[in-house]
Amino acid sequence: MKFFTAIDRYIFRLVLMPMLAVFVIAASLLVLDKMLKLFDFVATQGGPVGVVFRMLASMFPEYASLAVPLGLMLGVLMAFRRLATSSELDVMRAVGLSYTRLLRVPYILAVVLAFFNLAIVSYVQPLSRYYYEQLTFELTTGALGASIRVGEFNTLKDRMSLRIEESREEGRELRGIFLRLAEARGEVLSITARKGRFLALRENPDTIILRLTDGQIVQVPPKGPPRVLQFTSHDLPIDLPSIEKFRERGGVEREYFLPELLRIGWAKDTSAETRAIVQASLNYRLAEVVMILLLPLLAVALAVPPKRSSSSLGVFVSIVMVVAYHKVNEYGEQVSSLGQLNPWLALWVPFTIFAGIIIWMYYTLAYVPGGQPIGALERFFQQALKRIVRLLGKRRPAMIPAAKDEEEEQAA
Repeated sequence: MKFFTAIDRYIFRLVLMPMLAVFVIAASLLVLDKMLKLFDFVATQGGPVGVVFRMLASMFPEYASLAVPLGLMLGVLMAFRRLATSSELDVMRAVGLSYTRLLRVPYILAVVLAFFNLAIVSYVQPLSRYYYEQLTFELTTGALGASIRVGEFNTLKDRMSLRIEESREEGRELRGIFLRLAEARGEVLSITARKGRFLALRENPDTIILRLTDGQIVQVPPKGPPRVLQFTSHDLPIDLPSIEKFRERGGVEREYFLPELLRIGWAKDTSAETRAIVQASLNYRLAEVVMILLLPLLAVALAVPPKRSSSSLGVFVSIVMVVAYHKVNEYGEQVSSLGQLNPWLALWVPFTIFAGIIIWMYYTLAYVPGGQPIGALERFFQQALKRIVRLLGKRRPAMIPAAKDEEEEQAA
C-alpha cells in the first residue's frame, strides 16, 4: 500500500499554492508597513537608501515566524473549502475516507513548517535582530557615512563646525560650504567656499581631506586684527570622530539562541529579574511553534461551511483567531518578563484554552453526526444581517406618488 495516494497528491497541490501565496502576501504586507517607518528614520539620520533594504532583510525572519502559521492555516482552509463547496469532500467521505485520513498531507506540512519555524526562532531570528540593532547603531553614530547633514550645522571633534548648502552626485560634489575651526592656540578660522569634495587617504583611514574651491579664509588670532585670504583651491585635513564599537550579541533576551536561553534561565547564578525575562522569551518561542501543529485541525473545522451555504465566515474567523492568539502571547511575554506572572501560566494557559477550542471544533465536525462548529456563527450573522436590512428598510423615506398628466386630470 502506497503511503501517498492520488488523493494525497491532489490535496497537496490544493494546499501548496494558497499556502505560498498567503505566506508571500502576509510577509510583504508586514515588510511594507515597516518600510515606511525605516525610510523616514534613515532620511532623518541622513543615511544611504540602501541601508533601508538591509534593515528590512534583517527584519524578515521575525515577520516570517507569523507568516508561516498564517500561510499553513489558510492554505489548508482554502483547499478543504474548495473540496467542500464542490461536493468532492462528500464523495471522499462516502467512500470511507475520514477527516483524519485526509489530514495526512496537511500534518506532514505542519511538522515540516514547525521545525522550520523552530529553526527561525532559535537561531535565525536572534542573529537577524542583532544585525538590525547593529545597523541602527551604525546609522545613528555615522559609521555608514551619515554624519554630515545637508542644510544643518555639523560638529566634528568638538572644535569644528561644518555646514553644506547642497549635495550633488550622491555626496561627491558639495556646494555652499561654511566651516569654522577653532585651533588649539586660540586662533579661529572661518572658511567659505563655492564648492568642494571629500577625498579619502589610503595611508590614514581616520583622516579625510576636504578639498575646497573658490573661497576665502578669515583668520582671527587671539590678539591682533583678523586677516582675509582668498584661494582657488585649498586642502583641509579633517580627523574623523572615533566611532564606538558595537556591543556583543546578547544585550537583550531576543538575541539569545534557544540553547542559551535554556542555559541562562536555569543557571544558579542568574538573577531573578534576568531569569524572568529569559524564561518568558523561551516559553513564548516554544508556544508559537507548538501551536502550528494544531492549525490543520482549526483550518478543517472552519473550512467546511453548513449545507447549502457558501459563506466565507470561516476564513475571517480563522485569521482573527490566529492573530488574536499571537497578540495574547506577546502580552503574556511582556507581563511575565516583568515578573508579574509566571511564564508557564501567562503563555501555556492561553495555549491550553486555544487548543481545547480547536479540538472541540474538529471533534464536532468529524465525529458528531451533522455537527457544524461554525453553524451557530453562521446563523447569528445571518440573523444580524436580516435585522440590519429590515432596520434600514424601515428608515427609507416614503415614495411620493408621481403627478398625473393634465389629460388624465381633465378626463377625471
